[in-house]
Amino acid sequence: MTPGEVLERLRSRADPEARAGMARFGIETEKALGVNIPTLRALAREIGRDHVLAEELWASGVHEARVLAALVDNPKLVSEEQMERWVAQLDSWDVCDGVCSTLFDRTPFAYDKAAEWSGRDAEFVKRAGFVLMAALAVHDKQAANECFLEMLPLIERESHDERNFVNKAVNWALRQIGKRVRSLNAAAVEAGERIRGQGSRAARWIAADALRELRSENVQARLKD
Repeated sequence: MTPGEVLERLRSRADPEARAGMARFGIETEKALGVNIPTLRALAREIGRDHVLAEELWASGVHEARVLAALVDNPKLVSEEQMERWVAQLDSWDVCDGVCSTLFDRTPFAYDKAAEWSGRDAEFVKRAGFVLMAALAVHDKQAANECFLEMLPLIERESHDERNFVNKAVNWALRQIGKRVRSLNAAAVEAGERIRGQGSRAARWIAADALRELRSENVQARLKD
């Protein structure tokens, strides 16, 4: 399927009401069509893996085409240069989350980029760093606990950031790490207490929300089992 054919398929499924709904959820819609995620996933299954097509879809700038690009790209062919180029062009939280949790977290560069991006100033680049941490905690079943222990100081360091798209991702990373195994749960709870002690509004929210879940009966019972 050519890029033109894919874009035509997307445009044929454009839904102005869905596009308006996206805006209500804080999604950038200037270049959006209003195509829902189930439709994009079905189209991705039809296309299969296609690295060249993914790059061309991303270059189109169309919101849904970029979501689709992450779904059809081959993580084995994604370069560090591509990751840096794509992350610099992020302008919406849903594309950020989709790219990080369906593509970037499956590349050999994922852990390094999570650490690097978490320390950068650009809002969606920083968010991408923490979304990567959360995605790796869920998807990389074979990773050593040490990989995630090394993320906790980065989470603590950035817990002061008041930007909504950043502090929600910081919180997400802390919670997912703390739900992985019992030892990481204990380490994440300790980190959460230190974050609460920072005193900023963002830090207090991150800590309160994460600690509530990490100490919940459901999480503790699952980790015990």
